[in-house]
Amino acid sequence: MLKRVPHIILLFFVTFGYAQKKVKDSTKVENLEEVLITATRTERQLSSLPLPAQIVSKKEIEAVNSVRLSDILNEQTGLTTVSDFGGGEGIQMQGLDSQYTLILIDGVPLVGRSAGTLDLSRISVGNIKQIEIVKGASSSLYGSEALGGVINIITDTPKHGFNGNVNYRYGTYNTHDASASIAYKKEAFSIDGFFNRFSTSGYDLLEGDFLNTVEPFSNYTFNLKSTYDFSDNTHLLVSGRYFTQNQEYVASEELSGESKIKEWNAHVKLTHKYSEKWSSYFEFYATRYKADEFLNDSEELLFSEGDFNQLLIRPEIRATYNPTKKTSFIGGLGWNHETLERTDFSTKPEFNSPYIYLQYDGNPTEKINIILGARFDAHNEYKSQFSPKGAIRYEINDKISVKGSVGYGFKAPDFRQLYFDFTNSTVGYTVLGYNQVTTSIPELIEEGQILNVVVPITEFEDELRPENSVSFNVGSVYQPISELKFELNIFRNNIQDLIDTRVIANKTNGQNVFSFYNINKVYTQGLEFNGTWKINNYLKFSGGYQLLFARDKDAEDAFKNGDVYARLTPSSPSFQLKKDDYFGLYNRSRHMANTKVFYTIEKWNLNTNLRATYRSKYGLFDTNANGYLDDYDEFVNGYAILDWAVNKIVFKNYNLGIGVDNFLDFTDTQNITSIPGRLFYVKLNIQF
Repeated sequence: MLKRVPHIILLFFVTFGYAQKKVKDSTKVENLEEVLITATRTERQLSSLPLPAQIVSKKEIEAVNSVRLSDILNEQTGLTTVSDFGGGEGIQMQGLDSQYTLILIDGVPLVGRSAGTLDLSRISVGNIKQIEIVKGASSSLYGSEALGGVINIITDTPKHGFNGNVNYRYGTYNTHDASASIAYKKEAFSIDGFFNRFSTSGYDLLEGDFLNTVEPFSNYTFNLKSTYDFSDNTHLLVSGRYFTQNQEYVASEELSGESKIKEWNAHVKLTHKYSEKWSSYFEFYATRYKADEFLNDSEELLFSEGDFNQLLIRPEIRATYNPTKKTSFIGGLGWNHETLERTDFSTKPEFNSPYIYLQYDGNPTEKINIILGARFDAHNEYKSQFSPKGAIRYEINDKISVKGSVGYGFKAPDFRQLYFDFTNSTVGYTVLGYNQVTTSIPELIEEGQILNVVVPITEFEDELRPENSVSFNVGSVYQPISELKFELNIFRNNIQDLIDTRVIANKTNGQNVFSFYNINKVYTQGLEFNGTWKINNYLKFSGGYQLLFARDKDAEDAFKNGDVYARLTPSSPSFQLKKDDYFGLYNRSRHMANTKVFYTIEKWNLNTNLRATYRSKYGLFDTNANGYLDDYDEFVNGYAILDWAVNKIVFKNYNLGIGVDNFLDFTDTQNITSIPGRLFYVKLNIQF
């Protein structure tokens, strides 16, 4: 499959190369400085930032014709989407699970994580201005869930006058994506409305079975954003977002039902500039995520139902002080109020977490930029956290710069890990949240359900500690000419107090009681390389590569000490494994790579692109029953995905697009349910 890629790329250039020969000014290159706000909460040029960060522009999003956020992020270096047990797609960054990456829209967080995963496929890209990605611990500004990094989705802002667009894409599996955007801006007032409908008939990768891999569903997204300038120094922003989805829910031939999701976000921000040196803003944000599902039996009688209802309210006030043009201080304080009502919770838990943060960003010399910051988070249910961070960039000359950062990140225990109270009615096992153990175990003993207690209840009288990490990133940027750029980043994340499950009691029915606890240390380390070559305004190459090692330190010691054995077959004799036989953590690939070619034929008003991603083998399960992932386990084979898109402007305001996703028709029916095979599509965009 990989051998076919060079031939396809060669065909790409043979087909479109001649058309560009007579285009004028082919050596003229536009170099626009990219600006992002996520890394420091202030506007910063990407090229001058001492942190590992990248931007996905609106131009690229439109060119590749993707319609969901997960599709875009899968093509970025060091990122890959991974599915959870419920089918939701979360993002893995630098080898860290999706629960450790904070997802923001216009700087405020989304909620609704199922078992730690926030499903990115529910986010439409139709009104996105740019996507900002910051890697490494960012809790010094954003608190919990930013242990691994932050992804901030910046939505469009209206242009002057009345304008808008309509977009429709139809693809394989009866997939429809329709969106419309209308915006108006005049003097002090602006308003922008966005609507999206996405639906599919689903697909089935395993023929002959009763269940579909993905059942049919449809969802709707509504966005409204308005701004008003009271004066040159005072600005108001009000925005809201609503998302709803219905999907068929089929568990077996006898059990079927429906799942529903409803989500809303409300955001108000008032900004005021007091002087050239002082400014501040007040922000109020509220969001609710609600999911309900039910299953009926063959006689349409209710078999089971579940609900998930999470609410987050967050006010925040922040001040910025700029004593000089090259020095800034920002400080803020706020409060998170969070509740969750969920099936199998014995109570309605409530989190209250006030926080305060401070950051210095300055240039003591022309060649040095330093960022120092810290945040303090108090909490009513777990130990308070202090999260410092430091970063430095040194410009050796006009062509070479080096940078490095170190930061502390944390992930608070979620509601499930603290308050879960679930007993499987069919099998009979029980799962208890950490805070629920001291109440539920005595009740189970009194009911005669406990045979013996494995872990004393006294071990659950303290607080479950947040997962935490210290991350290191060291890199360099080399730009010999304006059209050519190379970036290298070496990273390591040391993670402690990971939260896992363990057996705490044996039941009289032969099953166990499980709960959560802080366990051993793990780490992820490796390097990321990115290269960009913009030959002219019409042809651009880019590529990236990540090398990753993700391992458990206790597992490394076990292999090193010769304590781990394996069998080639269940009946063969066991043999001792060596240190080098340990592969690492599950669902991590040692190698990931991407390459992209963007080409414009100006006289035809046409642009086209080829994009390829590669992921090397990874393991999902311990298949030889020694408790670790080693070289003798079964692995998911490495694979490549090739996407192709063509867009042509006709009659000035009409953009026609066609394309093929997964051109090589890769599928893995056993292990990868999120890749349904080759997908054809057509697209029409109308600007007005």
